[in-house]
Amino acid sequence: MRVIIVGNGLAGTIAAKTLREQDKQVEVEIFSEEKYHYYPRPNLIEFLAGRLPLEKTFAFPEEWYGKQSINIHLAQQVAKLLPDSKEVETSGGKREKFDFLLLATGSKAFIPPIKGAEKQGVFTLRTLDDAFEIMEYIENHQRVVVIGGGLLGLETARALKTRGAEVEVVEFFNQLLPRQLDVQGAELLKHQIEKMGINVQLGLASEEIIGKDTVKGLRFKGGKEIDTEAAVVAAGVRADIRLAQEAGLETEKGLIVNDSLQTSVPEILAAGDVIQHAGRVYGIIPASFNQARIAAHNILGHGQKYEGTIPYNTLKVVGIDLTSVGVVNPEDESYEELRLERAEQGIYKKIVVQDGKIVGLISLGTKKGVNEISRLISDKKNVEKWKESLLDEDFDYSVV
Repeated sequence: MRVIIVGNGLAGTIAAKTLREQDKQVEVEIFSEEKYHYYPRPNLIEFLAGRLPLEKTFAFPEEWYGKQSINIHLAQQVAKLLPDSKEVETSGGKREKFDFLLLATGSKAFIPPIKGAEKQGVFTLRTLDDAFEIMEYIENHQRVVVIGGGLLGLETARALKTRGAEVEVVEFFNQLLPRQLDVQGAELLKHQIEKMGINVQLGLASEEIIGKDTVKGLRFKGGKEIDTEAAVVAAGVRADIRLAQEAGLETEKGLIVNDSLQTSVPEILAAGDVIQHAGRVYGIIPASFNQARIAAHNILGHGQKYEGTIPYNTLKVVGIDLTSVGVVNPEDESYEELRLERAEQGIYKKIVVQDGKIVGLISLGTKKGVNEISRLISDKKNVEKWKESLLDEDFDYSVV
């Protein structure tokens, strides 16, 4: 059996690894638009910051692919899918046959309709080549604005600050990280970031990048302007569904798949940021990992079902521990929110309870209790009896 995987990001690489673990005979071919082997996105930030050398940016050594009998074709973009003949066509015009095809094309950086976004000095950060370009440019252009206060924007700002740039973050919403934090936690995070020397401005809609050919400033709706020599746009991503659309596969916000991660053509499966499952595009690492493994098992006929992924992020944002699980901003009165804040220590915790069960967690500035509360969420344990004590420093979670 011959399996072609389009894309060598997390989903494509984990799917290939799983295929090889489960079947020593299946032929695995990965086609990558990039000229580099797989690197985790968080490593991209560390590389940009100068904290990780290039050779340590990649997840596996180059020889790993050969040892795994995984044939990887770098800088060989798949230009067209031919579902009827079960072939793909590369940008060089060569056709490759498959028995099963896995689309793991991921997502592309989204650039909002900002006038002047084509000017020199405007960047996105999605690939290693993007990082190289930014690093070269800021050597002589030290004033940088990051447009977007999400995870990528804040981490990019910190990386550039580490490189000696003068950095400002501007965010459209009135808080940072609206998907991972509530207003109270976001305000504490903003304070911590500004203590690092990174200025943060909220509630600003970028309208125009000022300058003749190169960036000189940024204008916002309402007329406010700031000076800058470079702009990094971190305004989110969009599923890269171009190939799927052109091949006639069913798409909406993402490439639509069923519970088996099959597209509208059963021999074509998909995983990672590109997919839309049960109306949802996840765009998070745990979901891509789960989907990649399940898709690989299903290619081999193991009949596994994907039932969704609870949004779970444990990471460092500008060096500060942050965990966000499940429902963090409930929208009706059926939820109860319990909080603990120690602003002087930079610590904020919140649990969200519904029908006696924890359905959401925010933990900022500490990891204490995170694993235990996450387990209670997964196990759907009734915590009504202990809920007022769950955030106590010395609470014994083993009693629940």
